Amino acid sequence: MKRPFLSLLATFLLLLPMPMLAQEGGSFTVEADFLARGEYRYGGLAGEEAAEQNHAAFILERTRLGVGYARGGFSAKVMAQHSGTWGGDAGGAFSLKEAWVQFVTKPGIFVKVGRQNLAYDDQRIFGNDDWAMTGYSHDVLKAGWEGYGHKLHLIGAWNQNAANMSGGTTFLNGYQPYKAMEALWYHYDVPSFPLGASLVFMNVGMQGVDSDTQDPRTFQQQLAGAYLSFKPERWSAEAAYYRQMGREENGLPLDAWMASIRGQVNFPPAFQVYAGYDYLSGDPDYAIPAQGMLGLTRHETVRGFSSIFGSHHKFYGAMDFFYVTTYIYGFTPGLQNAYAGVRWTPIPSIAIDASYHFYAAATRLENSKKPLGHNVELAATWTFLKDARLSLGYSYMHGTETMEMLKRTSGNRRLSWAWLMLSVSPTFFKNR
Repeated sequence: MKRPFLSLLATFLLLLPMPMLAQEGGSFTVEADFLARGEYRYGGLAGEEAAEQNHAAFILERTRLGVGYARGGFSAKVMAQHSGTWGGDAGGAFSLKEAWVQFVTKPGIFVKVGRQNLAYDDQRIFGNDDWAMTGYSHDVLKAGWEGYGHKLHLIGAWNQNAANMSGGTTFLNGYQPYKAMEALWYHYDVPSFPLGASLVFMNVGMQGVDSDTQDPRTFQQQLAGAYLSFKPERWSAEAAYYRQMGREENGLPLDAWMASIRGQVNFPPAFQVYAGYDYLSGDPDYAIPAQGMLGLTRHETVRGFSSIFGSHHKFYGAMDFFYVTTYIYGFTPGLQNAYAGVRWTPIPSIAIDASYHFYAAATRLENSKKPLGHNVELAATWTFLKDARLSLGYSYMHGTETMEMLKRTSGNRRLSWAWLMLSVSPTFFKNR
């Protein structure tokens, strides 16, 4: 733990002189984020021999320390991050969460360069995924224009393991899962009407191996789609559709899609009722025998949808059973997620949420039914200070026989998960 701690301390000490710059007309901020989350889970392991090991409990921690500076049309931010497990002997992980500079002109044109968060619309395609101890950030160049209800962002990234003078441009096991990425995002808010619409196009280069030459090769895949949000005073509705094309990292053609819809009704001052449905396409015609190897039909096209940079935890159940953990042998049967819930805010500082999810495969399974399981979730948050909150939750999922066979473990028939989290985000210094 000494090395990550000293790195955080060194970052803080090096930036102590920065307030003097703020005296020249700029603003300077020093902020931190402390998070500790204890988790307990039961289930998910295979066989009778795993019965005594089916319980697990641990405490995760994350510490972030950041500084920001702004003057006129110039701003910059550096945020260091350490994450780990209480008592772990590996020392955890230390990295830069953010390190960027931004220039903005009066007509609304901006350029932002460096490691930064990318969070758009409902964060299904681009999201922070801040539930994870490290979260998502990207080394990118972002430029665009914002004004008169319009927002246009252009994003570009090129990743490399090292500044090597030879050896080509192979990229493996780096900070990001992709070699290169280009994206265009456009959003429009209708004047005097609670309707917003977004369009996104993204090209991602995934490093793989050429099946003929066995040489490294970058396969290009594309994503295109739209997001709509309509939010009058007492209710709201959201809908999205995205399609993936091109070739995935193994070189196979990719043809996948997803669609979602969500509605919410507000009953002031304390209640909100919501419901929604997600459909993510999957690979069809899959045989699931009771024993032995899973029988994946040889496909010429991959049809399993993957939102590479999305905040998965937000959408498909708090247990992250889908699109974070995978099915055995990497098969993707897709997902149907129908859910409904109610949120109660008895006082402004306390919120309680209860929801139900029904899961099913999206594709036809040769010798199994589509339903995967039922999930009940309870969560509560208490904001006891302006910058501090305490949250807790409990989830129970009852998996079907199909879920058991897909995961190849009887432990997935009944799963429980509980968590307790403290999050504190103080601002140590802000001159204006």
